Amino acid sequence: MHQHSNFSSFEIRKTIENKWQEYLSKYGNLFASDSLNGSSPPSVFVGSYGYPKVGIGPMVPPIHGDTTLLDCPERWMGKNLEEIVNFRLNLVRGIQKMSVLDPQGRFIESLQEVAMSSRSIESDLQFQKTTVPITTIDGESAPFGPVGEIKSAKFSNTRSEKLIERVYYDHDLNAQEAVLTLYNKGIEISKIQKCFSVGMFGKKRKIVPTKWSITATDDIISQSLVSQILDFSLIDSCQVFSHDHLGNMFSVILFPHRWVYEMQEAWHDGSKIGFGSDNEDARGIDHPPAIAGAYFAAKLGVAEYLAGKKLQASVLVLREIRPEYAVPVGVWQIREAVRTAMQKNPYIAQSFHDAVSFASKRMSVSKTEWLSRGRLLHMLKQKSISEFF
Repeated sequence: MHQHSNFSSFEIRKTIENKWQEYLSKYGNLFASDSLNGSSPPSVFVGSYGYPKVGIGPMVPPIHGDTTLLDCPERWMGKNLEEIVNFRLNLVRGIQKMSVLDPQGRFIESLQEVAMSSRSIESDLQFQKTTVPITTIDGESAPFGPVGEIKSAKFSNTRSEKLIERVYYDHDLNAQEAVLTLYNKGIEISKIQKCFSVGMFGKKRKIVPTKWSITATDDIISQSLVSQILDFSLIDSCQVFSHDHLGNMFSVILFPHRWVYEMQEAWHDGSKIGFGSDNEDARGIDHPPAIAGAYFAAKLGVAEYLAGKKLQASVLVLREIRPEYAVPVGVWQIREAVRTAMQKNPYIAQSFHDAVSFASKRMSVSKTEWLSRGRLLHMLKQKSISEFF
């Protein structure tokens, strides 16, 4: 969910904050301490507040051993909201203020070692004063527990992922090439995003707030996949893939037409339903998407499927956000839900309209409403696809 679209109204934002406070007081590891010892998953986080001088540092739980699960969204499918929030509340975020333009010095180097480590890292943090619970969540990144300003940080037992290390030392690769090299070699997207955020890629390196690095990574990879898809032949039927989790319902509709992609979101705001949508054709999106990181996360999941099958299609992704999705846990859940949906057997529809009817039947939003809210039909009118309607 996104502040500027789903939570534009003060009331709904307040509900989320209250729910978050409830989770914090019930499950949060809200110890007040001026030091912390534990195994980082490994995890780093870069804030956006105060940009270009931002808070950057590791995230560490007061737990020793293999903590990788606490910061690996690719392994969270099948977990419920409470379990995920619990993972995250264990992570204490240490911060030092740094300029994004100058990723140099021992502290940033040690964070880069953390980001490229292939296993949990022993971490010892000393804080300026006791840690305090966070009270806000941005919706793009997964939430986390208390925050403290770091006086000193020591890390031991790091073991670098060799593929990442190679890209890190290659200053001739631009950031885009670095992301694609690692993705094509099978490095998890969440890992690539972390390395991106602590200024490890590109010719002119800089620190990137975590929520922006998440969107940038999804965007770079999905764009690259779509450029391949444009050369493939069209899918031969209308298909609907679905998956629901964490109070989110997803339907992905593919139909035989050159690449056009639209994502629509509907969310419950008291007795009303709010909407947001964005779209693109083969030239890509020409504006910052209103539904933010969700757009690229879903696009990546679908593009992976089409590229894997060597097929081209037009795509409509429908997402209904139910009231049960009480605490936003980050856009990773959209990417992973769409990936999961695409692994299932699709419903083969008679036509595009049949596909949208089928997708809408299980949601609270009617077919007419979905179609009138988006621009897909308008975009396709200029093109001859009457045979699919």
